[in-house]
Amino acid sequence: MLSRHFHQPLRLAHAYPREAGIALAALIFSAAAMATVVTAPTSMDQRAARMLTPASAAPPIVPDMTIQTVAPDKAVALNNEIPLSAASGPAAQPFAVAGASQASRTAALTCLAQAIYYEAGNESEEGQRGVAQVILNRVRHPAFPASVCGVVYQGSTRPTGCQFTFTCDGSLDRRPDLAGWNRARRVAGDALHGTVAGGVGYATHYHANYVLPTWAHTLAKSDVIGAHLFYRWAGNWGQPAAFVQRYAGREASADALRSQALASHAAYIAAGMPTAGHPVAPAAMTARDAVEQAVASGLPVTQKADGLVNLHFGLKARAAVETAIAKPRPSETKGVTDAGAPAPDEKPLGS
Repeated sequence: MLSRHFHQPLRLAHAYPREAGIALAALIFSAAAMATVVTAPTSMDQRAARMLTPASAAPPIVPDMTIQTVAPDKAVALNNEIPLSAASGPAAQPFAVAGASQASRTAALTCLAQAIYYEAGNESEEGQRGVAQVILNRVRHPAFPASVCGVVYQGSTRPTGCQFTFTCDGSLDRRPDLAGWNRARRVAGDALHGTVAGGVGYATHYHANYVLPTWAHTLAKSDVIGAHLFYRWAGNWGQPAAFVQRYAGREASADALRSQALASHAAYIAAGMPTAGHPVAPAAMTARDAVEQAVASGLPVTQKADGLVNLHFGLKARAAVETAIAKPRPSETKGVTDAGAPAPDEKPLGS
């Protein structure tokens, strides 16, 4: 019986080959369509998640905070010309420091509060929440460290490679005013316990409107709050499905990171090398001159082929750092009152 049923279609196929071919193609197409319907993701996020598996693509390289040489008023005008993305995307999911020890929770709160205070101390509470959101978005993105302090202090020991300028320009030497610090801690605490800055969405970058980063035109501008402009990566890496990194649950010591950042900044200044806070090296000084001067000052440094300079701390290096710290650096106290509070006309930080 079964044999007869199988032979009948074969005889028809031999008799009508063209019609049989069309029927077979239609059958295959229908089966493929049904499989697509059955296995299709239920949302764009799920489709993107399949495309962004670790095995299929590496995260984008995080650009340094390099600024174009543009006057502040010109930078404001050029930044205004960058259009807002048509779709800023949904709000980020609430963040929680789940599974972290009390020491790590304290460190996360301190690092986040530092970033809020030094980057957006003069901004509205909405603007401060936006800065906090960017940092927590980075913690969840595989292109960045998986801890709050790791994100905040990323690149802080490089002369101009820090992701947040306050960690490599000496700002941490400036004593916060009590009211401003308490406000920053409150905003940080809220963010670490689930408060979300909805308009910022999944932005991973921001800058002040009076500077023009080299990467500003390569990202999708998603929001503007006060003096800060917020951006997300264009394409799949800026979509919610890309934010799959799990919080590490462990934080480095905020005090140790602060000390290391300040020591690095002081050491580079002692060596006559440009930093984020002191972008201009002494007249006619080349990179080779700076390295030679650093070695002569007792600072063990090495320069790599790509031009980056590694600084290795030892007893001589620390002695040179202490000497550099003891020297007054007016540029780090400009615009700050004796009480340590920002002057009324001080521009918002975050460049």
